[in-house]
Amino acid sequence: MKTNPGRFFEDYRLGQVIEHAVPRTVSGGERALYHALYPARHALCSSDQFAQSCGLSASPIDDLAAFHVVFGKTVPDISLNAVANLGYAEGRFLTPVFPGDTLRSTSEVIGLKENSNGKTGVVYVRSRGINQRDEVVMEYVRWVMVRKRDLSAAAPETVVPDLKPALTVDDLHIPEGLDFTNYDFTLAGEPHRWGDYAISETIDHVDGVTIEEAEHMMATRLWQNTAKVHFDLTFRPEGRLIYGGHVISLARALSFNGLANAQMIAGINAGAHANPCFAGDTVKAWSEVLDKAQTDAPGVGAIRLRLVATKGGAPFALKGEDGRYLPHVLLDLDYWALIPM
Repeated sequence: MKTNPGRFFEDYRLGQVIEHAVPRTVSGGERALYHALYPARHALCSSDQFAQSCGLSASPIDDLAAFHVVFGKTVPDISLNAVANLGYAEGRFLTPVFPGDTLRSTSEVIGLKENSNGKTGVVYVRSRGINQRDEVVMEYVRWVMVRKRDLSAAAPETVVPDLKPALTVDDLHIPEGLDFTNYDFTLAGEPHRWGDYAISETIDHVDGVTIEEAEHMMATRLWQNTAKVHFDLTFRPEGRLIYGGHVISLARALSFNGLANAQMIAGINAGAHANPCFAGDTVKAWSEVLDKAQTDAPGVGAIRLRLVATKGGAPFALKGEDGRYLPHVLLDLDYWALIPM
């Protein structure tokens, strides 16, 4: 058989390293399409002149656009037969991605756990994006619920990796040359700097975006994400599941209103796609400041944020008394961003 049905749960082995196919050279086209799909407006990823005034050689591709390219490479080998992508941890953005860079991806299986129903299992992988100079541009852990092909296949030994609950500021990589001492707050769009945010402060980002089927299909094709749940209308009875990264990018773009100066994502501490999202849902977002830290880079501070995407419901409501996410919550993402001091 020459076609590839994708891996099922019993096809994974602890320690297995998978080199993903189809490297991709990114261009300004990725930036233009990313900004067309999402209301992305952070100045550092929009203007070469602004980026150069902050010590970079040019404006990098949006961090999440680079993430989607790397993620998309992994889908045919990791989540083609997934029921759902469950979470993220230990995500680090190590080198900015610029137009002209070529990215490829690798993944290592670091954990396996069959579910009690015997029909699915959870696969934990550490994935890395690598550029044409063999530099790791990002790495992250994610875990995915994957179907079994053979329900009688023996369950593997359960191994659940011990992951950091959160990265420290020492785990973060500050891009070489980044300098916010001459930061132009007028061009960035808001006056708020590191010292203006308080731990436990919450921010309602006010705006909303209704997800369109056509935009989601364009996005998943752009990122070469071939997961069946995003393409095949017959694969999930209630409809095509919106790619979780699409929701992350919408929420991050919406967070500009209140966090315009959180210019770069430096790390992902944790993330959960709390409830499924479908076309027609209107995504809104709010943030909570979880922590703050200074860095060694001139004028650059780090701010740890909880970014929550919802489809209605009151802002700042996250979980019920039973500890479960409320039905209107789509995304709970804990991340570090770089912001001027």
